[in-house]
Amino acid sequence: MTKSEFIDRVAAKTNFTKADAERAVNAFLEVVTETLKRGGEVNFTGFGKFSVSKRAARQGVNPRTGERIKIAAAKVPRFTPGSQLKNAVK
Repeated sequence: MTKSEFIDRVAAKTNFTKADAERAVNAFLEVVTETLKRGGEVNFTGFGKFSVSKRAARQGVNPRTGERIKIAAAKVPRFTPGSQLKNAVK
């Protein structure tokens, strides 16, 4: 499902106009992004949790040359599904 299709589905379920649904979806994405940038987490009980995880520095291998390279430490976004979402997908 693309973002556009998602906006169409939100508009249909909420009786919002497509423009209102797009603003709502964009606002949701902005709030989640800003919260994760600050190192926080967004938790929806039963649905899941958006959080930031730290990935340690590690050694890697360039597949073309076989040369060893150092991959720097990084922060990565993570989503952990909640129990209701897991059960719905089963």
